[in-house]
Amino acid sequence: MPELYIGLMSGTSLDGIDAALVNFTDDKIQLVEFEYLPLQSDLQSTLQRLSKPEASISLKDYGSIDTRLGHLFADTVKNLLTKSNTPWSSIKAIGSHGLTVYHAPDIILPFSLQIGDPNVISEQTGITTVADFRRRDIAAKGQGAPLVPAFHKAIFQTPNEHRCIVNIGGIANITVLPKDQSATVTGFDTGPGNTLMDLWIKLHQNLSYDKNGNWAKTGTINHDLVALLKQDYYFKTPPPKSTGKEYFSLPWIYQYFDAFSYKAEDIQATLCSLTATTICDAIKKHAPASERILLCGGGVHNELLSELIGKNLDCPVESTEKYGAHPDHVEAMAFAWLARQTINNLPGNLKEVTGANNAVILGGIYPGNKLAARDNENTLD
Repeated sequence: MPELYIGLMSGTSLDGIDAALVNFTDDKIQLVEFEYLPLQSDLQSTLQRLSKPEASISLKDYGSIDTRLGHLFADTVKNLLTKSNTPWSSIKAIGSHGLTVYHAPDIILPFSLQIGDPNVISEQTGITTVADFRRRDIAAKGQGAPLVPAFHKAIFQTPNEHRCIVNIGGIANITVLPKDQSATVTGFDTGPGNTLMDLWIKLHQNLSYDKNGNWAKTGTINHDLVALLKQDYYFKTPPPKSTGKEYFSLPWIYQYFDAFSYKAEDIQATLCSLTATTICDAIKKHAPASERILLCGGGVHNELLSELIGKNLDCPVESTEKYGAHPDHVEAMAFAWLARQTINNLPGNLKEVTGANNAVILGGIYPGNKLAARDNENTLD
C-alpha cells in the first residue's frame, strides 16, 4: 500500500495554490501528481491589500477571506485527486501551509499568521489536515521560518558533495547541506527573492511578475544603489533570521532613495541584482564549502536572476529538477513531508535553522472523516 500525503502551499507571490501528492513508501520521496489553482484577480487584490505592513481590515472581512481560501485549498485537493485518479480515503493527511499574511518573529510578542481555514479543508475533503506549522516553532523561541530546510535535508542531502539549496519565492532562503550526514544543517532567509521585483513591475506595468526577467533585461543595474540597499541591517544580522514582504516592501525601497528619479526598468534590473547579490553573499559567508548550488522556487524562471547568481559563484548552479524535485514542486512537497512528520509524532523544525530552543512537533491536527472521504469519491464516480 502506498503511503500518500498531500502538501498545499500558497506563497508570497499570491498567484495561486500549489498541491503535491507525494508517496513516502519505504521512506522514499516520490511525487505522484501536482496541481496548480490560480487565484482570481479580485482575491489577489484583496490579499495584496491585507498583506501591506499597516493594513487595516474588519474582522468580518478577515474571517470571510480565511474561509474563502479554505474552500479554494479544498478545491485544489479535489482537483488533484481527480487528476491522479487517487482514492480519497487512501490519503493519510494533508499538510497545508496556508497563505502568510503577516510574519513578525522579532517583535516583543512574536507571531506568524497564515490563513486558509483548515477546518474547511478537512470537512470538505474528509481528509485529516495538518496546518498552522509556524507558530509552535515561534512558541519554542524560534523564528517560525524557514521550515523547508528540514525537507531539503531529507531529499537533497548526499554524502558525495557539499550542497546549498536556494529557494527563491517572494523571500529567498538557503539551506546548507554538508556531505557529512552527521554535521549540522543550517539555513536562513537571505532577504528579498521575487517580492520587490513583483511589486515594482505591478506598479509600473500592472503585471504580476517579470516573466523570464525580460523587463529587467532591458534595464541597467545601478551598482551604487545595490550597495546602498545592502546597508540595511537585515543583511548584516547573523542567522538565525527570517523575514517577509511586510519588511521588504515598496516603502522599504523608498526610504533609501527616490526610486522615481530613475528609469523604471533600471530599478527593476537593480532589484534583481540585489536579490542575486544578497543570496550569493550569504552563500560565500555561510556556505563557503558548497560544491553545488541547487535552485528552486519561482525565481528559477527569472533568467537574469539565475544568470547573475551563476556569475557570482565559483561552483555549478543548477535547478533541483535533476536532483529529486522540480523547482516549482519543492515547497508543496515539503508540506506533505511536514504533515507526515506531525502525524508520526516527529519534529518538523531544525532548531539550528529557526533558532528554536528545541526540535518540536509542528502544527495542529484537524481530524478527517473517512466516511466523508469515501462519499466524496462516490460523488465523483
